[in-house]
Amino acid sequence: MPMRRENIRVGVVHGPGSKIRPVWFDLQRRKHQICTITNTWRERVGQVELLHFCVTDDGALYELTYNLSSGCWHLLLVEAL
Repeated sequence: MPMRRENIRVGVVHGPGSKIRPVWFDLQRRKHQICTITNTWRERVGQVELLHFCVTDDGALYELTYNLSSGCWHLLLVEAL
């Protein structure tokens, strides 16, 4: 399981309420359509709250995080299926 910490661009759907759902992300100039969100959780690191999303496309499992303070998305993990 290679660990990474890479800024990425993510397309999301907001709502209802305060829910957020990633639907695609760019990685190495390639758009990955999210097929399934397998797990989500929140984590607090000091004053920063992170939302974690484990997602799949057609070939791998990814862990994406969203920093609620900065509004930035990061790729933390890539694992081939």
